Amino acid sequence: MADNRPIGVFDSGLGGLTVVKALQSLLPSESIMYLGDTARVPYGNKSKKLIESYSTEITAFLSGKGCKVIVVACNTASSQAMGVLQDAFSIPVIGVIEPGVSMAITTSKNGHIGVIGTVATIESNAYETALKNQNENVIVLNQPCPLFVPLVEEGWTTGDVPKLVADTYLKGMNADSVDTIILGCTHYPLLKEIIQSAANNGTTLIDSAEAVAMEVKRVLSKNDLIAENKSTGPLDCYVTDVPLRFEGLARQFLGSNIEHVSTVSIH
Repeated sequence: MADNRPIGVFDSGLGGLTVVKALQSLLPSESIMYLGDTARVPYGNKSKKLIESYSTEITAFLSGKGCKVIVVACNTASSQAMGVLQDAFSIPVIGVIEPGVSMAITTSKNGHIGVIGTVATIESNAYETALKNQNENVIVLNQPCPLFVPLVEEGWTTGDVPKLVADTYLKGMNADSVDTIILGCTHYPLLKEIIQSAANNGTTLIDSAEAVAMEVKRVLSKNDLIAENKSTGPLDCYVTDVPLRFEGLARQFLGSNIEHVSTVSIH
């Protein structure tokens, strides 16, 4: 039986649109409902309790809109709120951490895996914990990259400045022969070429957006939730505030313009 209900996706801001883009590429017939909590971004400096509260409110909103699965396209919320969400809701809830970790474990040849992310994500230790849970013998190098997000949001995704920043951040990983690097932030796929050029030759980058899309496809198939084959499924976008340069930022992350955006209040 086909299930044409939408896939719900949320992030603290607009970075999760990279996950939407990956979902559209892999599952073009699926309808997607995206919510960016732009009024309360960033989540990285909030308490675990508050992040759980925000994430529960948003998941309830998307579930109330009829979503058949929820994708937590936010590294901070994935590291802090997944247990609460999975306990509170009967529909599948998928985070960004486990899919990327699984792909990294199967990809790495020497067991040296790097994780790059925001300061909050790295300090949460969520990726290292998940990696060690799957393979206690892996060597994990964590590197916060706080300048990457502002570079992306300013549109500085090519050129000497981001290259110098990436070279500096990846120096330790290169010295330790890391052969696989997890992009632990939804902004980072936009810097993929720069990060790849700064890494050792042969290093594989794990794009969590692509890994999550593959996991969503697996969950939908397993639970008979795949939409019927039809023309491209619609994308409905919600934000809790319209940020400055919204259209430009959204286009950067999604690769196309967003046509339907509604502002909602979530409490």
